[in-house]
Order: sequence, then structure tokens, then C-alpha cells
Amino acid sequence: MATPQKCHKIKLSVDRKRLISYIFTYTSESNMEQNETFQRFGKSFQEDLCHLILQDRPFCDQITEVLDLEFLQYEYLRIFTKIILDYRQKYKMHPSYKTMATYIQSSLGEYSEALQKKIRQYYAKVLSEEQVAESGFIKDNALDFCRKQVLKRAMMKSVKLIKTSSFDEIQKVIEIALRLGTDNNFGHDYLKDFEERFLVKNRDPVSTGWQRIDDTCKGGHGKRELGVVIAPTGAGKSMVLVHLGASAVKQGKTVVHYTLELADTVVGSRYDSSITGIPLSDLLVNKQKILENVKDIDGHLIIKEYPTKSATTETIKNHIEKLKKRGIHPDMIIVDYADLLKPIKFAGEKRHDLENIYEELRGIAQIYDCPLWTASQTNRSGLNAEVITMESISEAFNKCFVADYIFSLSRTVQDKQSNQGRLFIAKNRNGPDGLVFPIFADWSNVCMKVLEPQDETVENTVQQSTKSTVEYLKNKYNEIKSK
Repeated sequence: MATPQKCHKIKLSVDRKRLISYIFTYTSESNMEQNETFQRFGKSFQEDLCHLILQDRPFCDQITEVLDLEFLQYEYLRIFTKIILDYRQKYKMHPSYKTMATYIQSSLGEYSEALQKKIRQYYAKVLSEEQVAESGFIKDNALDFCRKQVLKRAMMKSVKLIKTSSFDEIQKVIEIALRLGTDNNFGHDYLKDFEERFLVKNRDPVSTGWQRIDDTCKGGHGKRELGVVIAPTGAGKSMVLVHLGASAVKQGKTVVHYTLELADTVVGSRYDSSITGIPLSDLLVNKQKILENVKDIDGHLIIKEYPTKSATTETIKNHIEKLKKRGIHPDMIIVDYADLLKPIKFAGEKRHDLENIYEELRGIAQIYDCPLWTASQTNRSGLNAEVITMESISEAFNKCFVADYIFSLSRTVQDKQSNQGRLFIAKNRNGPDGLVFPIFADWSNVCMKVLEPQDETVENTVQQSTKSTVEYLKNKYNEIKSK
């Protein structure tokens, strides 16, 4: 029977064999023939990479741990990046665009006129571009390339150490290489970053267009937040989403609206009505008036139609990336509605598919740093409910967990006849929830107004609504009887 010490030695021996085998495999001639520059990515990739190194300080912190300037194929880019790194080392801070302009001028003396001109031209190009298209792709691939090169060099160093049987040293070299270039964001420092928690601009909320709702959620729907509208079929989910989008457009925001049920022209007409106040039935005869109203709006609206169950969250991301290439960066994303998306991978059960879809939508809001609105159907219990709660959400209750903001829209048959209804704040990460607001909803011109909140519980609201319904029916009965 092996002693504990012997067992440890046996395990260590296996680890050594595996590691040594891996090193020899990785450093084989075929693997070492790979180009050790960004040449295969092209010139545009390298220019955008250097732009991101200047623009994105956390990314610069991360990639400079593994970046060798020789990876850059072009000399003017190597010099440009070196100027950034020299400044960081000298002043212990990341340069701003303004500082960089001055520092470039004072750092180019030793280079030829032709090279100086090329660097200045490149920096002028950097200043003219607000955002780098496909920044996520560039960051991921640049980091992956650099980390592989660092690991390759660590492996080559390990080959020499194998001859001296320095297993511990080999292990240390490999571990250091693997740690380099990982995420350098250490998180929110509770004390040092105290002031950041009180800056409204960090959320940069987009108003809902309803002051009373904005008051409950600190100004509106903020960056990276997922909002969900719950309503039964025919209650007005799509109308509400159009209202939210139209309100953002009127604020000068860029809205990308994905419709999975209605034609893009139908959705566009609803925006016409919501923005101008002209009833849907009168749009055709007021064509010129509508144009005069909408052409002066500072915001930008893109409506993209996909057939039901044909698009995934990946489809949406691909489309947004194409928009970004054209200089269109969304301030708000609307998906009408999430339940009609196709899962990227089928989980086996519909409820799990839906949960995954909602998680992915929240991920999109985080990736593109903007609020995202969507909607969800109620189940049967919500069809005739006076106040719809989260328990009535269709198929997968767990999809509520990832949402930051959820409100329901309930309208009985009587409500629809009188253009009334109730908006219930079911979930609110930024303020109070459980509030019931009476609404006036006139879908003939896509108008919904939120009235003074009722100082009542959901239960009281239901009871009061039931009493009103009974009273209404009594009056109708008496009218019929008198005739």
C-alpha cells in the first residue's frame, strides 16, 4: 500500500508528464511557424485596436500586460501606442484626447518627417471617429492573440527548464503567463468610488414620457436595464412599447425597434400617430402634416421586422453591429416582444427557453450600454384580472427575476369601452413598487396618460373596481328595464 507521501509523488509525476507533453506539443515546429504579428487581422483592425488602447483605459490596463509593440505590423502604430504607454508610465495616469495631442507634438522629434505626418494623420482620424465599430470583436481577438503569444514564449522558456528538471519553476512560469491579460477591473471600491454612486449620468435614464412613472424610478429607464410590459393579448403591449420609443425619439434619442409580430410599416404608422397626435384613421389624409412634424425631430428611429420565431438574440446583436458600422448607436432598444424570439439553443422545455431569452436580452442591454424594453403575455389568470401581478406572467415566472422594471397593463371590457385601465408597478429596482396608477388609454392615436396614483392596495383596487362594475351593470339593467 502506498504511503501518503508516495501517493503525492505519484500524482506529481503524472502532472509533470502531462505538462511536459503539453509543452512539447505546443512548441512543435508546426505551432511555432505562426506569424507573431497582427498581420492576418489587417490594417483597419490594428488601427482600431490602437484607438481603443487610447479610448478605453480598463482595456489598455488589460492588454498592455500582454502586448508587445512588435505585434503591431505598422511603425506609425507602434510609435503611437508607445507614446500612450510612455505617458502612463511617466505620469501614472491615462492620457486624455487633449493631452495626447500635445504629447504627440513633443514626442515626435526623433522621427522622420514622413513618419511624423503619418502619425498626425492617424490621430486626426482617431479624433474624427466617436466610436470604434466592432469594439468587442477587436478586444476579444487582440487579447486572445497576445495571450497566446505570451503563453507560447512561456512554453519556449519551459523547454530549457525541463533539462534542469525545474518543475516548480516551469509551473510558476506557466501560471504567470496564464494570469496576464485577464480582467483588470477590480470592481467598485466602496470608499474610493463614493461619488460615482450619486451621479445620475451613470444611469443616464431615458424618460418614459409619464412624469409620475419617472418619479418612481429615478428619472426613467436607465442604461443596461431591462424593462418588461406585461399584458394580455389585445390590451395594448405593442402600443405601450411604441409610446416608450416615441417618447425617447422626441428626447433626441436613437431608438432601434424590433417587431416580431407586426409589419414594420404598421409600427411606423403607430409612431406617426404617437409623435403627432393624429389618429391612426386620419394618417393618410394628413401625410404632409406628419412629415412636417417628424422631420424636425432630433432623434433617430430604426424599425426592423423579423418574422415570428425566426430571430434570436444573436440576430439582434448582429443587426446592431451592422448599424454601428453606419454610425448608428442605440440609446434604447425595443423588442416586441421577447416571447416571439427563437432560442439560440433549445433547452428542452419552453419555460427554460424563455428564461434564457430574457437573460440574453439583459445581456444585450449591458453590452450596448442602453435600456431595453420588451413585453410578455399573461397566462389565463390575467385575461380578466382587474390588476395583473407577476403571478400572471405567461410560461416562465423566472423570467421576471432578470428584469429591472416590470409593469402590467390591465383593461377589462368595460375599461376598453371607456378608454380606462390600470398600470401596476410590479417590480422596480430603483424605487417603490406595488403602486397602482389609473390610466387613460386612447389607442386611436396611440395615447396613454398616467393619472394620479391610487392610495390603495392591489386588493382594495380590485374590490373597488368590482363594486364599480356591479354598479355599472345595475344601471344598464335599469336603463333596459325602463324602455
